[in-house]
Amino acid sequence: MDKPVTLAAVAAAHGVTGEVRLKLFGDGVDALARYDSFNDGALTLKKIREDGKGGAIARFAEVPDRTGAEKLRGTALTVPRSAMPALEEGEYYHADLIGLAAVSPQGDALGTIVAVVNFGAGDVLEIELPDGKRAMVPMSAEAVPEWDRTRALVDPAFIV
Repeated sequence: MDKPVTLAAVAAAHGVTGEVRLKLFGDGVDALARYDSFNDGALTLKKIREDGKGGAIARFAEVPDRTGAEKLRGTALTVPRSAMPALEEGEYYHADLIGLAAVSPQGDALGTIVAVVNFGAGDVLEIELPDGKRAMVPMSAEAVPEWDRTRALVDPAFIV
């Protein structure tokens, strides 16, 4: 399945000509600028620049004025997973991990990965346990020694 990957979100309108301020989730403006369109072609990127605050200012062909820009507030900008650059060994996109089964080294089902968060020290997997509670595990070689398209091997000793 070609999951949509969220690269940014519209934070607010910017000015009166239809530009929007973006919150970026990737590696900056250059990573976003490599795509011509977002949300299955619903938004066509005309122009993008850094905002000097870690975000970006963008203009889309379909947004002619501030009113249109304001309607986009909160909109996630997505591209198909297949459009993303290839990864090196050991790298991953968050979208590739979300939804995977978390399995112990002995093959026991631990739950499902429902989110990947980062509080500044590295990625952390949020796992929904079979009882509906949630737990977290660091995305490290010790805690998650391997993963593939169907499951992530998780050492239960690291689950918090």
